[in-house]
Amino acid sequence: MKKKLAVIALGGNALLRGDQIGTIDEQEQNTADTLQNLMYLIKEGYDLIIAHGNGPQVGNILMRNDAGETMYGIAQMPLDVCVADSQGGIGYMIERILRNTLKDHGISKEVLTVVTPVLVDINDPAFSNPTKPVGKYYTKEQADELTAAKGWIFKASPKGDGYRRNVPSPKPLAIMNEKVIESMARAGTIVIAVGGGGIPVYIDENKNVRPAEAVIDKDTASALLAARIGADEFYILTDVPFVYINYKKENEEKLEFLTYDMAKKHLDAGMFGEGSMAPKIRACMEFVKGGGEMAVITEATKLEDMSYGSKITLH
Repeated sequence: MKKKLAVIALGGNALLRGDQIGTIDEQEQNTADTLQNLMYLIKEGYDLIIAHGNGPQVGNILMRNDAGETMYGIAQMPLDVCVADSQGGIGYMIERILRNTLKDHGISKEVLTVVTPVLVDINDPAFSNPTKPVGKYYTKEQADELTAAKGWIFKASPKGDGYRRNVPSPKPLAIMNEKVIESMARAGTIVIAVGGGGIPVYIDENKNVRPAEAVIDKDTASALLAARIGADEFYILTDVPFVYINYKKENEEKLEFLTYDMAKKHLDAGMFGEGSMAPKIRACMEFVKGGGEMAVITEATKLEDMSYGSKITLH
């Protein structure tokens, strides 16, 4: 019987909790706790590709950029290099801890991290409307100075915490090395790829690969990879066991099973928050529309119990 291939997208909370400062001990413990929950799928015979978020980590890298330039005159690295740095560091951490977790369960498997560029369109409208906040908070005066010096775009925080740099978040078009990632995964290697949504690149008029100063949504890129390589299932692991409408209201409703049309209806009605669940729903819809059997949104701790998780199918 053909083994199933699943792409697992780890949410940011799988690596770093909102109330933590981000020490390596904290991140390693969170990663170990999350990876324990993937053992069920591996024991069930699934081949796996693991994607992950990088929001807090790449934000910290950008802050180190700022501090290094201000205090020591160290040249700042562009955003694509910062994303690549986070892919390598987080991928290494997941790979090392996963090897130890597999050993503890008596499972023999290779694990490989792939630093993954993702193709975008440099003419994507997102480049003229930066919406993704990155890095630290600045005062209005600091933001104005940086805009004048570097051309960065800043927007005020809705919470009144100050101003943050906003960068474009273009739509991913293709995953570079996707066939290599697929072949390794189907051969039984657990592949860690598309970290943080991938490193955004575009093809210029000379057919050269060029960097794009942007970030890509992790769930969208993970779903694209899953669809393009013909994965059977796509999982988004987040901090809730189900998808809800009217979330945290008196008329809150748990959604256990959703077709594409049902998900679109709720999405169009504004039932999912744009800063939280809406991008995840869109990613799942794109996956099943692209041929995937099923997408699941749930907590990592609920993977083994199939009574948990909101399951999205085409029909």
